[in-house]
Amino acid sequence: MTPTETETIAPHGGKLVDLLVPHDQAGGVIAEAGHLPKVAVGTRELSDLEMMAVGALSPLTGFMGEKDYRSVLDEMHLENGLPWTIPVTLSLDETEAKRVGGTSQLALTADDTPIAIVGVTEVYRRDPETEAESVFRTTDTAHPGVKAAMRDAGEFLVAGEVRVIRLPKHTTFQQYRLTPAQTRAAFAERGWKTVVGFQTRNPVHRAHEYLQKCAMEIVDGLLLHPLVGATKDDDVPAEVRMQCYEVLFENYYPKDRAMMSVFPAAMRYAGPKEAIWHAIARKNYGCTHFIVGRDHAGVGSYYGTYDAQKIFEEFDAAELGITPLFFEHSFFCKKCDAMASPKTCPHSDDDRVILSGTKVREMLRAGQKPPKEFSRPEVAQILIEAMADRTR
Repeated sequence: MTPTETETIAPHGGKLVDLLVPHDQAGGVIAEAGHLPKVAVGTRELSDLEMMAVGALSPLTGFMGEKDYRSVLDEMHLENGLPWTIPVTLSLDETEAKRVGGTSQLALTADDTPIAIVGVTEVYRRDPETEAESVFRTTDTAHPGVKAAMRDAGEFLVAGEVRVIRLPKHTTFQQYRLTPAQTRAAFAERGWKTVVGFQTRNPVHRAHEYLQKCAMEIVDGLLLHPLVGATKDDDVPAEVRMQCYEVLFENYYPKDRAMMSVFPAAMRYAGPKEAIWHAIARKNYGCTHFIVGRDHAGVGSYYGTYDAQKIFEEFDAAELGITPLFFEHSFFCKKCDAMASPKTCPHSDDDRVILSGTKVREMLRAGQKPPKEFSRPEVAQILIEAMADRTR
């Protein structure tokens, strides 16, 4: 399906899903949920539920059945042929599976409060080893995504369409919690026809800023879309990262060409597979382009530096719809006296300001600002203060 005149790009599958129960019907659905078997959802599944509800995971209208689950693991496509790389499932342990077996509906709860009803179509066994090998390319339980899939998740999966009573209650980043319908409306209001999305779970340093601004040269606008769902314990907390993004936007980005919204997904750390999934989600938010840098959504040494770019070669460009923009590692070159990448800079590593994450953390803990060529001073100061707070 082609986009309308007010859209930048059509959603994945052609229609933006909305699973929220209308406000005037919510009371009746809550009463209905009170008489159903209940399952408490975990943090990751709650994020998935929120994203399904607002259309970020269009065309999904519920948790995957076994045919879609197997097709995603084996073929990187839904059963209907649409590209998809990460299973979106609702897990149950054996006790829960027995309790809901045979029921046609169940209520999902968060903090003991019903938030959604699932119309159960099937309950089937999870295949954790195949899932881990397919999604994460490893069965090593030291990988945080594998650990979640093989140790923390239940043995069974329940499938069915969902009716969402309410979104999870958030007390942070309220002005940035825009749904896909809202980001699309914001793009239309600004007159943007082409928009590049940038995924991040880290503070934005000069290298990331350089990639974003290179991309902004060829599109109408930038959506900085930081992930604020569950991440690893040693990742920089979302509230600290948001302070960094805000100070950058205030001082270094054109206000009519860039905007920020938060992405409520939980990190899988699935590298290449997650890069495709992130791109599809940003397509649903209205982005026509998506930046894929080095080691996108990676962790440790499980993936090659540019595996997350190479995986796009396995899909037809038309079926994905969104245009990936691939960038190599960028840095400040002292001889060029400018930001650059290996594609544009002829000089050696000795001339390049490249700091490891470990080195940056050591400097911040010591109250030292990394070089201004690596990080904007305002960002470094926020990180230094946050580091000091965490060690008190």
